[in-house]
Amino acid sequence: MIIGVPKEIKDNEYRVAITPAGVHELVQAGHQVLVERGAGLGSGIVDEQYAHEGADMIESATEVWQRAEMILKVKEPQRSEYGYFRDDLTIFTYLHLAAEPELTRALLDAKTTALAYETIQLGNGALPLLTPMSEVAGRMAVQIGASLLTKPQGGVGLLLGGVPGVEPAQVVIVGGGIVGTNAAKMAVGLGAKVTLLDVNAARLRELDDLFQGRVTTLMSNPFNLREAVKRADLLIGAVLIPGRRAPKLVTAEMVEKMRPGAVIIDVAVDQGGSIETIDRVTTHSAPTYEKYGVIHYAVANIPGAVPKTSTFALTNATMPYVMNIARQGLVPAIQADEALAKGVNTMRGHLTNQPVAQSLGLLYTPLQEIL
Repeated sequence: MIIGVPKEIKDNEYRVAITPAGVHELVQAGHQVLVERGAGLGSGIVDEQYAHEGADMIESATEVWQRAEMILKVKEPQRSEYGYFRDDLTIFTYLHLAAEPELTRALLDAKTTALAYETIQLGNGALPLLTPMSEVAGRMAVQIGASLLTKPQGGVGLLLGGVPGVEPAQVVIVGGGIVGTNAAKMAVGLGAKVTLLDVNAARLRELDDLFQGRVTTLMSNPFNLREAVKRADLLIGAVLIPGRRAPKLVTAEMVEKMRPGAVIIDVAVDQGGSIETIDRVTTHSAPTYEKYGVIHYAVANIPGAVPKTSTFALTNATMPYVMNIARQGLVPAIQADEALAKGVNTMRGHLTNQPVAQSLGLLYTPLQEIL
């Protein structure tokens, strides 16, 4: 198989979809790997490292897209890349199609097969290719929030962990999954007072055991959310429903009652956001805006800010799936692996992920009907 890796072009996205170790593994198995020159520089990987392991270094993204049978990316294709789509191409990347109607239509019109990292799901419900980036995003959310709470950044002027004799900041996390748990770990480690809300009582019990009373756990309902948001200095949205748009749990009315200089970070923004006042996606170049006196951070690729960590964490998870597709071919690979099959979002002009179809109001076609 010919596998292509173009350079990421999303704003301040420095991750890359393959490492030299991945190139070595694919080439040793008899596959051809095309890497656009400079694709790994943001992650500290120079072209010579790829070439040493057998990659063909390509001058232009256009050539990579045109020659490859499967494109590996980190972030969803950008509008300038839609013209590369074709019916004999497979794209394997984060897609988040529930929040991307234009991208979805472009993939369907071109009859391109698109597999989403974030919808590959094991039998126990785990999301193995989303987990490493959720870990990074959860931890980064607290780092970013701590910085934004400082006065020069427009915040209220609080040190997250306080000092002896002075109360720490109040961190409220909505969602107790991978993002929320990792955010809580960082916030607790920095000495903040942490409240975590989730709709799953069993998960709250697990978190209570994990944190040994250092985190206040609350059932997520409108009353508890309203009261928790009101007292939050840093509010982190960490809600995920695989494939679907995130539900709007925190209302504008709740945000309006937050103190001036408080900070909101919605990690679910790439799935539409779970906070009503997150009404736009921001970038690392211009990451924040203010509403009701509250700082809103809505960057959709938070892990892109720490690419040397993120690239290696991500590719550790993705490469076994890439190898299976390359070795077996796409259709046999998805027929043999139910988790991988759930990653198929579009194929042959059909939308094959039901939660995405429901979120966008489009026709859903079961994958089994078109294989």
